[in-house]
Amino acid sequence: MIGNGKIRIGTSGWHFGHWRGPFYPRKLPAREMLSFYAGRFRATEINNTFYRLPTVDALENWRETVPDDFIFAVKASRFLTHMKKLKDPSVSLPLFLERVAVLGDKLGPVLFQLPPRWRCDGERLREFLAEMPAGRRCAFEFRDESWLTEDVFGILGAANAAFCIFDMEGGLSPLAVTADFVYLRLHGPGGAYQGSYDEAALAAWAQRIGRWSREGKDVFCFFDNDENGCAPLNALVLQGLLTE
Repeated sequence: MIGNGKIRIGTSGWHFGHWRGPFYPRKLPAREMLSFYAGRFRATEINNTFYRLPTVDALENWRETVPDDFIFAVKASRFLTHMKKLKDPSVSLPLFLERVAVLGDKLGPVLFQLPPRWRCDGERLREFLAEMPAGRRCAFEFRDESWLTEDVFGILGAANAAFCIFDMEGGLSPLAVTADFVYLRLHGPGGAYQGSYDEAALAAWAQRIGRWSREGKDVFCFFDNDENGCAPLNALVLQGLLTE
C-alpha cells in the first residue's frame, strides 16, 4: 500500500501520564516516554510550542533521544496565530523558527492552527506565507469554515503550503492537497480529543494515505484523541494497516 512518498504516523504529543497502561508500561518514568514512543513511531507533533517556546536544552534532549530518521512537527506559537492573527510576522516568525531549528534535520512541518471565529483574510495569509523561508514545510489548520474555499487552497498551493486535513467530532474537512506533502490531524470521533476510531474508519484513512503516498506525496498523520490513550493505539493500528 505504501508508495514513493514517505508515511509518518504518530500522535500529537507523547508526554501523557494517563497513557501508562493503555500504551506505556505502567511504571515507565516520564523521562523515558519519548524513547519508548520513538521505538514505535517515526514522528510526533509538539503541541506545547503553541503555549511557550521550549528551552534549547529541552529541544536538544529531544533531538538526541530519537533515532536519526525521526521527525518532529511543531505547532506554531499562539502569539503568531491567535494574538497577531498572522499580522506583522517579520520579527516574531523568525524568532520562533530560529528556536525550533535546534531540532536540526529532525524538524518537520510547522503547523499554524488558526482560531475559530476569525473570518477568512486571504491577503493576510498571502503576506504571511511570503515571509516563510524557502523550503520550510508548513501546514495550516483552519477552525473557521470561511477559510475552506478554493481561493484559499490556491493561495496555499502557490506557496507549497499544506492545507491541514482534519477530522473532528465526526466532521471531516475537505480532502484538499495543496503541497508536495499531506498533513492530517485526527482529533477524535466522539468529540474533540475523545473516542477511538473504529476499524472501518482507520481502513478508510489507510486507503487515502496509501493513495497519496503512491502519488509521491509524503504524508504526516497525527492522532489527537489522547483521552484514555486512544491516540497511540489508533496510530499503531493505522500503521499496521499501511504495512499490509
